[in-house]
Amino acid sequence: MLAKEKLERLSQLAQLKKEGKLTKEEEIEQAELRKEYLSKFRQSMRNHIEGIKVVDKEGRDITPKKLKAVQKEKGIHQRHLEGK
Repeated sequence: MLAKEKLERLSQLAQLKKEGKLTKEEEIEQAELRKEYLSKFRQSMRNHIEGIKVVDKEGRDITPKKLKAVQKEKGIHQRHLEGK
């Protein structure tokens, strides 16, 4: 995730914008921080989703094939050992 200082700055800029006191330079800074925040959030979410293993009530792995392929490629859940 984004560093604590950057998150705090993003919050400060949001408050300034809400109050109508945001300068052009601060608007640019806010846009850059938002872009960085979203990029890191998306990567974090992707990593989380790629690590998911779906199991049914009987304990069988029913992870979708597309997800299994990604996991195998990245060596997640020992998928790189499957199929040998």
